[in-house]
Amino acid sequence: MEWRQKISRTAGRVRYTAAQGLRSAWYGGQYALARRRSAGFNRPGEPPFRPTHTPDRRVLQAAFLDLFRHDRANVEAGLYPDPVGIDLDPGRLPQTLRRARQFLADVAEVDRRRLMRDGTEVRRKAPTDLSRFPAYYRQNFHYQTDGWLSEDSAEIYDHQVEALFTGAAAAMRRAALACLAHEVRGHDQRQRRVLDVGCGTGQFMHRTLHGFPRLQLTGLDLSPAYARAARQAVRRWPQAAVEEGQAEAMPFETGSFDTLISIYLFHELPPRIRPLVIAEAARVLRPGGAFIVADSLQFGDNPGLDGVLEYFPEGFHEPYYKGYLSWDFTPEMEACGFHLDSTQNAFLTKVNVWRKAV
Repeated sequence: MEWRQKISRTAGRVRYTAAQGLRSAWYGGQYALARRRSAGFNRPGEPPFRPTHTPDRRVLQAAFLDLFRHDRANVEAGLYPDPVGIDLDPGRLPQTLRRARQFLADVAEVDRRRLMRDGTEVRRKAPTDLSRFPAYYRQNFHYQTDGWLSEDSAEIYDHQVEALFTGAAAAMRRAALACLAHEVRGHDQRQRRVLDVGCGTGQFMHRTLHGFPRLQLTGLDLSPAYARAARQAVRRWPQAAVEEGQAEAMPFETGSFDTLISIYLFHELPPRIRPLVIAEAARVLRPGGAFIVADSLQFGDNPGLDGVLEYFPEGFHEPYYKGYLSWDFTPEMEACGFHLDSTQNAFLTKVNVWRKAV
């Protein structure tokens, strides 16, 4: 029996490595093509951008490979299903090809906004009424067309992110899923209420429900278009729900969730809003519950990558990212009754588990 298990484990690793290599080549090739079609980081009439910290490519490559080693170890530990079956689903091929074409077709518009430093075009050409959204939200984050406010944006957003991170975005998110698995294991899924704050198009919810199909999972997002996409993503699971609303004013009762997750939310928030979101998280989370925060690395988390982090607000419209890189979560978290349980890096992502006091 032992030799059969070894053969099965080896075969699984080979299959996983081949699949992730294929994803990296697919998305990385598209990013390289997009870079060739764009003007790059520098703008006419401005001095070339030079990061304060020198990026270390060896550190970057090591962190990239470590991400997938840990991801495979989590699969073998039974924390979540092998992603290969989802990533290489032949039924998704037409959709994947369509999104690739849409992504590459939009490069020229994104590049135009980058060259003009126009991150607020959505305010002039909004596809929807903006009056119900806070001012900080009415922007073309990442210079993407329509910001977060249209069906077209929701259609290609996840593809854009995967291309940016050369196929590593899903694996970085799964680092947060591993933390959630530790919170859920040993409990009746039907009795565990989990909230995904800023759920976007619901891709993380979809992955979560593949591993925990009876979990009481709710998503919250401010974009009507992205919320609709999230509902579509979790339609197979009748107990899953997606609500529209602001993270700083959650439409939920006090103490109504066992676990909260936020993925890539805080670096998109103004400094004055972050403490409000933390306070709301503390309010809706039960005593002893976990708040899992997966977001960009910050300065000092992996010093060899500090220079890489500096490029993001130069190449993409990230209005609050520079300040986020040095922002300290701890004072605001502790003020709301949280303490840090664990922290880990997953390539360009950091996953912190904050525990609410009992």
